[in-house]
Amino acid sequence: MIIEPVVKGVVARSAHPYGCQQAIRNQINYVSSAEPIVGGPKKVLILGASSGFGLASRISLAFGGSNADTVGVSFERGPSEKGIGTAGWYNNIFFREEAENNGLIGKNFVGDAFSVQMRQQVIDYIKAEFGGKLDLVVYSLATGVRPDPETGELWRSSIKTIGEPVTGPTINIETDTMELMTIETATEEEIEATKKVMGGEDWASWIDILSEAGVLAEGCKTVAYSYIGPEATHPIYHRGTLGRAKTHLHATGDQLNDKMAQIGGEAYVSVCKALVTKASVFIPAFSPYILALFKVMKEKGLHEGCIEQMQRLFSQRLYGQEKCVPVDRQRLIRVDDWELDEDVQQQVSQLMAQITPENFTTVGDYQRYKTDFMQLNGFWLEGVDYKARVNMETLKQLAP
Repeated sequence: MIIEPVVKGVVARSAHPYGCQQAIRNQINYVSSAEPIVGGPKKVLILGASSGFGLASRISLAFGGSNADTVGVSFERGPSEKGIGTAGWYNNIFFREEAENNGLIGKNFVGDAFSVQMRQQVIDYIKAEFGGKLDLVVYSLATGVRPDPETGELWRSSIKTIGEPVTGPTINIETDTMELMTIETATEEEIEATKKVMGGEDWASWIDILSEAGVLAEGCKTVAYSYIGPEATHPIYHRGTLGRAKTHLHATGDQLNDKMAQIGGEAYVSVCKALVTKASVFIPAFSPYILALFKVMKEKGLHEGCIEQMQRLFSQRLYGQEKCVPVDRQRLIRVDDWELDEDVQQQVSQLMAQITPENFTTVGDYQRYKTDFMQLNGFWLEGVDYKARVNMETLKQLAP
């Protein structure tokens, strides 16, 4: 069969396996020639390892100078009668192959990272086959639903405002149109549920369980990812349900830092720049800002994708020559510093004021925005023959 891209709204309904393979190789090529990670970890657990910042972290740590063995946990779907499977399924497969070809471990666990059973499987593997200790735990889970570990009841996150509704433009990738959308005000229950799903509670739970199992090495670090953004995005993000969840995540980082100090370790939250990820395309009123930001940062030679961000985080912030990790007054690592540069933001604001539903494809960098989205799913990459037929039976033989 020939695999075509299928997009519904902002959701990709298909993925190209060999495009995903090419994307992995492109990222490996980048970190292999970038400023290397010095003094980095050797045994890493990445929760949410199959796409976005989690996948980029894994590639950076394995191929960007640290030569780390990695264990990745993710929830993905393989090929079946229902379809080709998810991009993350193939990212796991082709990352593992590249790691093993370079003498590294790239172990994948595919399943529910919230479940007791998955946690035990990971711990058992670390003890039996991964050297028994972790130097770094990366928390990069992005999901809309989390089960209550005690009752099994589902908490569901909501992208809503707190206070007043907000109306703003959003992009429909399927139709290449910009549409107005109103974001309603969240209830207290929705705020709390979003904190449960996207805050720091599950991160803390994982660290507690790993600590109790005795698999955190002396000096082990842990990091989770966040976003703050400029004033232009605050009504929907920073001052909405997402912002409340991130505030909880930041507080959790401080609490975990105190706990990790008992083994000479540290916990951090890294604030990253606005990017096109499978999660960010769902944030209403956010896409026009990204269109303007991409255009300005590209013109200034400052644009970074997930892989550039993660390589800079690990080589210049979390590890490297400096003994102390550089943080701001809230003890956050800031790799969104180039995004929030005063001159960058001034030009972004000027561009955003010009963007309309009629001109957004030319005033902003819509081509880069859509290309990034398509490449998340293995399409629009150079070096891939998209007209070649793909054998489903061959794909079914591939295992993460």
